[in-house]
Amino acid sequence: MISQKGLVLERLLSGEFICRVSYEDGFRFLQDSQNAAQIEAQLNLLNRTLSTAVEGEVYFAGYLALADKERKVLERQFKEITSNLLPLTEWLLLVQESSGKDIPLTQGSAIRLNELQTTIEDTPALAEQLAKISAYPLFNSTSKTADGQIKQVFKRLTELGYLQKPNPEKLIYIATGKLDYIYEVIRFIDETESLSLTEQAEAAMQQGSLL
Repeated sequence: MISQKGLVLERLLSGEFICRVSYEDGFRFLQDSQNAAQIEAQLNLLNRTLSTAVEGEVYFAGYLALADKERKVLERQFKEITSNLLPLTEWLLLVQESSGKDIPLTQGSAIRLNELQTTIEDTPALAEQLAKISAYPLFNSTSKTADGQIKQVFKRLTELGYLQKPNPEKLIYIATGKLDYIYEVIRFIDETESLSLTEQAEAAMQQGSLL
């Protein structure tokens, strides 16, 4: 049976983000400095390092050093993130408007899909926004109904690690720390808007809290 350390390493190397919501046992494991040091030593063997974001609330594997191969991967990852920012931010705004709350979704926020869907279906402007958002390549919905569109959006967000569905029998989703990480990425891009995409990617890696 694979150990807790092995499970954590496996998730980090697969590109997953570990937080209290996405993987509580792994998050608590990494909160122990000795465990974190062991993981760091293992990652270093593969030119990786244990990185954090959101003031230590999210863990992920970043690169230890950059050569041509790592630069290409980093650029691709950063390009993918930036291309997904528009549909993600529009979705976040849609949820915020539909819930009537002033604060954005953060790690631990719960979304009741049925309630959200009812509000959107009863408000033509919100239904129009949903149709537009669901058609983005990130979600790739071909449905003409709000029901099909919203379910596809939530399915993709769960697959991408932005949401968790703790109980498969209930349509309640919980936001993970990866959403908070996206807020950090947006702030970082705003601060480095004069740099090229490649320069932003390298600056993000050197900063030690992104990618």
